Amino acid sequence: MDDLYTYYKERIKVLSNESAVVKKRIHWVGSLRLAIVVAAGCVLCFSPLESTGYAIVALLFSLPFIGLMVYHNKLFGKRHSIEILIELNQNELKGLDNDYSAFDGADEEKDPSHSFSLDLDLFGDHSLFQAINRTVTGRGRQKLIRWMKQPADKKEEILYRQEAVRELSSDPEMFQHFYMTGKQNKGQSDDGKSASLPNETDDRLQSPVWKFLIWLVPSVWVLLLVSVYFHLLPESSLGIYFALALLITYWNSKGIQKSWHEADRLDHLFSSYAHLISYVETCQFRSDRLRQLQKAFFEPPGSASEALKELSGHIGALNQRFSAMGTCLNILTMRDTRHAIALERWKRRHGKEMLRWLDALAELDAYFSLGQFAFNHPDYTYPSIADSYFSMKGEALGHPLLGRNACVRNGIDMPRSPYFLIITGANMAGKSTYLRTVGCNYLLACMGLPAYAKQLSVYPAHLVTSLRTSDSLASNESYFFAELKRIKMIIDRMGQGEELFIILDEILKGTNSVDKQKGSMELLKRFVRDGACGIIATHDLILGSLESEFPGEVKNYCFEADIVDDELSFSYKLREGIARNMNASFLIHKLLDR
Repeated sequence: MDDLYTYYKERIKVLSNESAVVKKRIHWVGSLRLAIVVAAGCVLCFSPLESTGYAIVALLFSLPFIGLMVYHNKLFGKRHSIEILIELNQNELKGLDNDYSAFDGADEEKDPSHSFSLDLDLFGDHSLFQAINRTVTGRGRQKLIRWMKQPADKKEEILYRQEAVRELSSDPEMFQHFYMTGKQNKGQSDDGKSASLPNETDDRLQSPVWKFLIWLVPSVWVLLLVSVYFHLLPESSLGIYFALALLITYWNSKGIQKSWHEADRLDHLFSSYAHLISYVETCQFRSDRLRQLQKAFFEPPGSASEALKELSGHIGALNQRFSAMGTCLNILTMRDTRHAIALERWKRRHGKEMLRWLDALAELDAYFSLGQFAFNHPDYTYPSIADSYFSMKGEALGHPLLGRNACVRNGIDMPRSPYFLIITGANMAGKSTYLRTVGCNYLLACMGLPAYAKQLSVYPAHLVTSLRTSDSLASNESYFFAELKRIKMIIDRMGQGEELFIILDEILKGTNSVDKQKGSMELLKRFVRDGACGIIATHDLILGSLESEFPGEVKNYCFEADIVDDELSFSYKLREGIARNMNASFLIHKLLDR
């Protein structure tokens, strides 16, 4: 971890020095531009020049001024890029201390009905998504959300992801360049959902008549101008043709407007994607998955980034259609119609391919986030993936959202199916944290990420949890009814043949203790008989008797509250057996004695 702190601090230092150099250059270039303006003014005001001389002087001073202006804009762009990278490295440095507040947590994705997202703190402030998410496109963000809500359940897929993540985690500068490119050219309307052009094209613009007119109108202009110059036709013919050209040019303005409007609203976004794709096209990937995604940008032959730049060029030209220069060029050359036809032709040629490009870019965006997470956690371990249901074995598992110094790490061993761990223990002893630790690392493993463990092996079943069931005033549901719905969902999915990994915390809390014990016993017996696997945390020590009823299928573990010298202490270490010490009566006794 010390190496990571050093890396980010050194990056910030180097980038800050670069920023200082660029700022100095911006200052000097600005001063030179001002000096050129002052010098040009002095020469023009105080030199006895004729009109030709003034023109030459103006030209001589304009050329270096324009060159410096272009260079000035490049320097501003470079400064912006450096500032983005400095901010990123500062935020990553904070993230090493579990402060992810600078990053998006997708708070809107909190969903109590989801199989496990709310229970495992997947979304929102200080969430797992916030710790992982470094996406720069809306589609990439949505892809990462889907991966977290629907983790991979095939060994081959997980291994492919692991290979890609390993590669990206070994090259943090590649990620930082990708991130900077995306942030520097951020599309303002990139919600990840409406980032593609409509497939429909305007058939009127593909009419042979318009394709003929875009060549006829400028050709007639040339003939008329030549004829007027040589006095073959009167100058009034130019005015007559001007009116005719104006009529022809704007005859189909409604169709052109529609075609332009659909593309213009996404122009900035396409430009952003073009920059990102252009960078990805130059990357030298080794893993099969990354090379496959990169290949999508070169099928069919050509370059996706060049195609998107061409699209932006057509849109940019149509953006100028209401300017004075745009109007003149339109009347003379039918410029709007030319670009509208070219735009429709582009949609016909690349419309379907564009969806493939955007999907590939979204997946790469999500992969870069996974790679950065792996880079930030060099002490994590890539899990091995078991072949048969069910197996999970791990050593020294820790919660990825807890500080390393505060995190007590425990193991897990579930060798077969059916198999259930029954975790008993006092309040605050660590049962719920342990369940979330197992669930989060299980999710990381199925996403293709390294897990917070010394060693871990998992089988990618479908994770389902019930840790934070609550009542709902909005839907008029009681706590108990909400629990029953959750349990029914689990039973129904088991009945459909799904391979589940079940994690439950204190089930049937919404009823009396006797009823709760009976119901919990029956439910757990049903799970075992149906071949399910999972973990149940409970205060009901009676559930521990199931170990003798189902030897080799149920195993008891506990978190003890130790009472030493009349004081309560917690080790947060998982132990075999049933808990013996409960803290509620002890704490009440202590309170009453005060």
